[in-house]
Amino acid sequence: MSDFVIVGAGVVGMMLARELVQAGATVSLVDRVACAQESTWAGGGIVSPLYPWRYSEPVTQLATWSQSSYLHLSQDLQEETGCDPELRQKGMYMVDVEDERDALAWAARFNRPMLKVDATHLYSREANFCSGYTSALWMPEVCSIRNPRLGKSLRASLEKSPRVALYEHHEVKQLLLDNGKVHGVRTAQADITGGKTIITAGAWSGELLKPLNISLPVSPVKGQMMIFKAPVGTVNRVILMAGRYVIPRNDGRILIGSTLEHAGFDKTTTQQAHDSLYKTAVSIIPSLANYDIEHHWSGLRPGSPQGVPYIGDVPGYEGLAVNAGQFRNGLVLAPASTRLHADLLLGREPVIDPAAYYLEGRV
Repeated sequence: MSDFVIVGAGVVGMMLARELVQAGATVSLVDRVACAQESTWAGGGIVSPLYPWRYSEPVTQLATWSQSSYLHLSQDLQEETGCDPELRQKGMYMVDVEDERDALAWAARFNRPMLKVDATHLYSREANFCSGYTSALWMPEVCSIRNPRLGKSLRASLEKSPRVALYEHHEVKQLLLDNGKVHGVRTAQADITGGKTIITAGAWSGELLKPLNISLPVSPVKGQMMIFKAPVGTVNRVILMAGRYVIPRNDGRILIGSTLEHAGFDKTTTQQAHDSLYKTAVSIIPSLANYDIEHHWSGLRPGSPQGVPYIGDVPGYEGLAVNAGQFRNGLVLAPASTRLHADLLLGREPVIDPAAYYLEGRV
């Protein structure tokens, strides 16, 4: 029996496990597939909400804390595991922004670095960007991280700890409930018990709570993406235009994303999305028409109202908690979401006021 059973080994589940074991707790981490194989793997890895001024203050609070923590987190993980998450602090351009005035006002209010720059600034750094633009918004501190490698390094970090038991390919059949107290989960292979059970299963979190007659408003939102293999330097930093983005990797690969589709748990890729993503790619970076599409895939985001996650105990059930609903910002919000939750679970002073994320009154 461990101190905590965490159901869902994506970036939120793994970071929460890491926070807890670093504080001396023992953790059983359970996932129906392998670690980091769902939305953690499928996302783009921009360490900022897209158009961050359009989100509510609870999202901004988590994002701001997380953005500053990724620098030391990526360094720590590389030193611990030898796996480089490839954090790139190259900044982000946002082009053709309709509510530019709101963006600059938001940046001033929250003291976030953002500038309106001219064409020389833009094209001197991104020579392959489509022609004809005279200005852009520039956020120099925005990072991107190679999310599959982040997942790999987090798993390696946990695997090294004697305080962690990994249960991959263990699909949860039910929560173990006794007189209103949850004390673990039942899988096809075994019962896994602990002092507290925490649901961090992303888009599947609501499904796990349905048998308890809890309607958690977290639902799957499909996103399709594609990747080109291009020469290093074709794109140097994140570029956001018309709601979509290009993200460069260190090896020259360039990600294009993403769609927003309400299709239940269907992860099938479609020709329509393929064509739309390709059109987006060559409209932002015309020279991508010269390079091959390496892969086209989809993943399921944990959609929630306004993208504000649910973090904390589940009302009416002792020993049960949730950390889910980060929507499009799972990687962005994960460090703060998990540090905050660890503070609550361990009785520490919270790094952020937790009231906005509690389930009480929201479910």
